[in-house]
Formats: sequence, C-alpha cells, structure tokens
Amino acid sequence: MTNLAEPSMSAKSSTQRIDFNTPALKRKRKLRALKDRLARWYVTFGGLAVLGAVTLIFFYLAWVVLPVFSGAELAEKKAQSPAWLSEAGEPLLLSIEEQNKVGMRLGRDGQVVFFNVKDGSERKRFQLPLPAGASITSYAEDQPGTDRVVLGLSNGQALVFKHFYKVTYPNNVKTISAELQYPLGEAPISMDEQGRALEHVAFSDKGDAKLLAATVGAELMLLSISEEENFLTGETTVEQERIALPQIADPIKDVFIDPRHMWLYVLNGRAKADVFDLRSNQLNGRYKLEADGDTEVTAATPLLGGISLLVGDSKGGISQWFMARDEDGVAGLKEIRTFQLGDSPVQQIVAEDRRKGFVALNGQGELGVFHSTAHRTLLVEPAAEGKALFTLSPRANRVLIEEAGQFKPWALDNPHPEVSWSALWEKVWYESYDEPKYIWQSTAANNDFEPKMSLSPLTFGTLKAAFYAMLLAAPLAICAAIYTAYFMAPQMRGKVKPVIELMEALPTVILGFFAGLFLAPFVENNLPGIFSLLILMPMGMLLAAFGWSRLPESIRLRVPDGWEAALLIPVVLFIGWFSLSMSGVMENAFFAGDMRLWLTNDLGITFDQRNALVVGLAMGFAVIPNIYSIAEDAIFSVPKSLTYGSLALGATPWQTLTRVVILTASPGIFSALMIGMGRAVGETMIVLMATGNTPIMEFNIFEGLRTLSANIAVEMPESEVGSTHYRVLFMAAMVLLLFTFAMNTLAELIRQRLRNKYASL
Repeated sequence: MTNLAEPSMSAKSSTQRIDFNTPALKRKRKLRALKDRLARWYVTFGGLAVLGAVTLIFFYLAWVVLPVFSGAELAEKKAQSPAWLSEAGEPLLLSIEEQNKVGMRLGRDGQVVFFNVKDGSERKRFQLPLPAGASITSYAEDQPGTDRVVLGLSNGQALVFKHFYKVTYPNNVKTISAELQYPLGEAPISMDEQGRALEHVAFSDKGDAKLLAATVGAELMLLSISEEENFLTGETTVEQERIALPQIADPIKDVFIDPRHMWLYVLNGRAKADVFDLRSNQLNGRYKLEADGDTEVTAATPLLGGISLLVGDSKGGISQWFMARDEDGVAGLKEIRTFQLGDSPVQQIVAEDRRKGFVALNGQGELGVFHSTAHRTLLVEPAAEGKALFTLSPRANRVLIEEAGQFKPWALDNPHPEVSWSALWEKVWYESYDEPKYIWQSTAANNDFEPKMSLSPLTFGTLKAAFYAMLLAAPLAICAAIYTAYFMAPQMRGKVKPVIELMEALPTVILGFFAGLFLAPFVENNLPGIFSLLILMPMGMLLAAFGWSRLPESIRLRVPDGWEAALLIPVVLFIGWFSLSMSGVMENAFFAGDMRLWLTNDLGITFDQRNALVVGLAMGFAVIPNIYSIAEDAIFSVPKSLTYGSLALGATPWQTLTRVVILTASPGIFSALMIGMGRAVGETMIVLMATGNTPIMEFNIFEGLRTLSANIAVEMPESEVGSTHYRVLFMAAMVLLLFTFAMNTLAELIRQRLRNKYASL
C-alpha cells in the first residue's frame, strides 16, 4: 500500500526544474545566434549586391549612351603659308582625301595642285587641258563623295575630270599618289553652239548614263551622254543627245541634277526654283524658296545622295528641300526643315560624304555644323575673318579653309550628329517619304542611306506585345489562382499547382520556335475557329457551371467538395474540338472561303502571318505561371480566421471571397500582375521568332511588331562598337530598364497603399 505521506514518482518529476544554463544548451544558443547573424548578414549583403549590380548596370548604360548627346568640337591647327600658294590664282575648289594626308586645290587658271595637308607643301601639279584662249567661268561637283568636277569654259564648252588617290606600300611604306582622270575624255564637250561662256554647269554620272547641264543667262541646255559596250568586240560606243526643255524667262543662278536622273533643279535670281521632270522633259512646277521677298539665294548644294537640296540665303538661313507627293499623289518640291547660321549671307555649303550632315560658312566667317535628319545645330563658331573657301574631309573630321593666301586647318570632332530628341521620339520627314513618320531602319546596302533611328515604334511594339499577352494571361491566371486557392480541394490543388508552375520551366526559345513555325500558320488557316474558341470557351464554361448548379443535389453531392473543376476538362476539350472543326464551315459560309482575304479586301485590315495575336497567345502562355503562382500564394495565405469569421457572420462563400479574401490578398495579386507585366515587356525570344520583327506603329492585332528587347538581340551583333547605332541600342536597353524601374516603383507604392488600406481586415 502506498504511503500517502511520500510524493509519487510523477509528482517528483513534475516538481523538477530544467536547467537551461547547461553548457550544451549554451553552445546551442550561441550557435543558433551565430547562424541567425550569418543569415541576416548574408541576406543583407545579397540584397545590397543586387541593388549595387542594378545601379552599376544603369551607370554603365548611361556611360555608353551620354556621348550621343554631345555636340561638335572645333580645334584650330597651325596655319600654313606655303610659297606656291601666294603665287597661285583665285581658288575655285578645295578637297581632302580620306586619310587627311593629301589635299587638292583647283585654281581659276586651270592649275590642279596636290599638296600635303600637314604642312601645305606642294606634291604634284597638273594643268588641265583647256583649249587655247579659253578660261574657266564656272564649276560644279557631282554628288558628294564622287570626286568628279565639271568646268564651264568661256568658249561654251565643258570639261569633266576626276581626282583620285592611289594607296601603295613600296618598301612597306604607305604612299598616297594623286592622279587625274577624264571620264568623258580630255577633249571638252561643246554645250553652247554660239560659243558663249557657260555661267553655270552641272554633271551627273549614273554609270552607263550621264547628264551634263549648262546655262547662259536664262537659257538652259541639257546633254545626255550614253555609253554602250559591244559584248563581242569590247568596243564602247558613245552617243550624245541634246534634250529640249521648256525655257524660262528669269536669269538662272544655279542648276542641279538629281543622281537618279528624275529631276532637274534650276534656281533663279528671284529665290524660286523651277523643277523639270526628266522622264517627260516637262516643267513640274515653280516653287518659291523664300517667303520673304527681299531674301536672295546665296548658296546651294545637294545633300549626300542628291535627293535633298540645301539652299542658303542672304539672311543666314539654310533650308532643306526635296520632292514629295501631296494628298493627291502629285510630286512637288517641299521645304522640310530650316537652320540658321548667324545673320550674314551664307557663302558656302559643303555636304558630308558619308552622313546626312553638312557644314556651312557665312559672310562673317562663322562656321556652322548641322545634321539634317536630326534637325540639329551642333556648332557655330568663328573660323575665318572674311571671304574664304573651305572643304570638309570625307570622314568629316577635318576642315581646311583658304583665306588671304593661307591654309587654316581645323580638327572637327563630331561623332554622333544623327541623334536628337526629335529623331528618337518624334515624327521625322525622311527623304523619299511623303510625310513625317515614325521609322526604325538603322542600316541599308547603299552608302548614301539616311539612318532612321526612331525608338517610338520599338517602344510601341513592346507595349503592344505586353498588352495582348496580359489580355490573355491576366484573367486566366488570376481566376485560376482564386479558384485553386479558395475553392479547390487540397488534394487536387496539390496536383494542379505544381503542373501550372512547371509551365514556367519551358524555355522561351522553344515557345518562340513553336509559335513561329506551328502556331502562326495554324492561326492563319483557322481564324474563324480561333475566334470562336476565344468567345465560346468562357461562355461554355459559364453555361456548364450554371447547368451543374441546377442539377439535383443527389447528383451534385456525389462529386467531392472541391473536385468540381475536373468536370470542366471534357467541356474544354469539346469546345476546342467543336470550334476548330467548324472553322472551315464558318469560313465558307461567312467569309467567301478565306477569312484572311476577306479582312484585307473587304475591311482593309492588313494581315501578317506572324502578328500580335500569335504573340499574345504564345507569350500569354509563358506569362501565366508567373502571375498564377504569386497570386495563388497571396490568396492562399489569407488567414483562415478571416474566412471563417465572415462565413460565421452569415456571408456566402462568394461574398467572403469578393469582400474579404480578394481585398486582403490584393497587394499580392497586384504584385503578381506587375511581375507578369515586367516579364512580358522584357521577353525576347518569343517576340523575336513569332512577330515578323516589323517596326511599325499599328494597333492592328493582325500586324507584326518589333520590341526593344528583340531589336537589341537582332542588331547588337551587327553594330560597330562605339558607333551611333551601337549607342542607340544601348539607349533602348536603358529605356527598358527605366520602364521596368518605373513600373516596379509604381507597383510598390500601390501595393503599400493597398496593404495599409486592408490591413485592418
């Protein structure tokens, strides 16, 4: 029998106290604290490292991009006064070869002198084969970069020559030798039968066809010269034909020939231009070049490529003109943009040989550097004291001025004139276009190409692709997350959620490959079925749910609670099969057998096989897992006490969902949408392979697009490091980074506001 005076064994054990200060427990606490500190330091360091990496990326992008917005710089070199220059006659033309080693000077006396650019010393001298007693009365150059010059003589003849430079390496020493050629022969060509002095001349060589124009007073003369080679004998036959053009009454001030031999521009003394159509040899029209009646044209030259004409006036203005069609399709000379170089008359305009830029000199000796497409004035500085003659090197990095028997060399640094705010983001009127447009076309096959670097169509394409992707992904992902987290049985949720999250592991290059090679032609061939599927699928699911709710409870209760979604699988399969199988029937019944042609011919809607619809389907599929996973976790994490409390107060499950659960989870749902949006904006491979990469600004869902990321992926390997194209691509990357930063910042602000608003629930 137990002694009641003694405590039981259980009572003894319950009264014993555990000693937490044993050495083993102290070591465990210290180790745990150390692990906590290490984890905290590791997380802090990792977060700071990520922020630092993003900051470094931003500054690196800025470091690459900022040089494109810098202006031009002009540095004066030591003036040269060679002895031969003081004895030379009046200068007509200066030129520098590509390496900035050898210069060329043409004098009024017909002397062509090649000299060293570094010190001005003479290298070689040529006397042009002028007829006895004839002198040079006018001159003109062919298009920039051709080095062809035509001279008008006092006896009514014209002489064409070309200066060129051979590079050789005798004894491994680079040597540049200058030579002259005569494309039409050394014998001058007679232009005026009366032997009058040619006041203005122009020449254009298009290969097998050449045009030579000359003027005397108000009389205009045009000569066509063609060459044909006998492929059997190799002999070349030269034929000359005089072209009769309508004559004008006003004295002619200058004449220019379009290099495509489409137009002939004749400037007269009343600041007007007469444009002749060389295809019909008729007058196209007379155009007023200056709005101010007392302004005169003082200088003019064609821009690189010969499409545009630069006209300088007596008040320092420079305007760009080219032929463009109006709303009725009639071509006319249009003033595109204007520049200003001081207040004194423009003396000379020289176009660059490789870019759409030009340099001008006015009567006060001010030198201006401009770019036409970017509508940019890069530099205006005094470079001469009075009347002077200058030239620009082919690489546009050296300016040589002759003034008062001296050569004044200047070093010009102008690496990125093509970029301006208007060129990047506004409509630009490009050459050969009928109106200003947003265009991205960074390269072409010809050297006189006008780069079109508007980021607007790329940004628009990025937002367009993201919009259509989110239009598909956001409703599906959010609704799926709500149903999975709130209504679905735990066992079924454990199977569905991993499968959807597994979709995120699919490589986007595989999705893009599938979308471009299979989905795009499938959508094109089954357009009625695709649209029927998009319309009938939600309607069919709602009708199936409504029909299920009207069945007797004896039937509905046989399906375990939360497993009702499995009944939608046959509904989805049936609607998909029905929509696609009826595609051909609907196409024949409503769209004359081809919905694509019906869209194009009847509705005027352009259809491309790889379009925004395909991108929306493919990229929406790729974005769904991101949005679903985060939104589902946010909804599932809502405390059950809120749900049970709401149901206990008499709210229905739907009321609890809409007024408690979704509001509480709204910060997480919004974060999911923003992350999905960021994924869609930055997606590369899907849009690269499924859009056609056409940089156009059309909201049409059936047209292609080009995004910023895809454009970078396509063109970065082809761009020259340090070039304007290269830096603009980095600017596109910066735009993406800034857009993502702005979206994430806005999302965080809204998320915090939602969290504070619904934290009391």
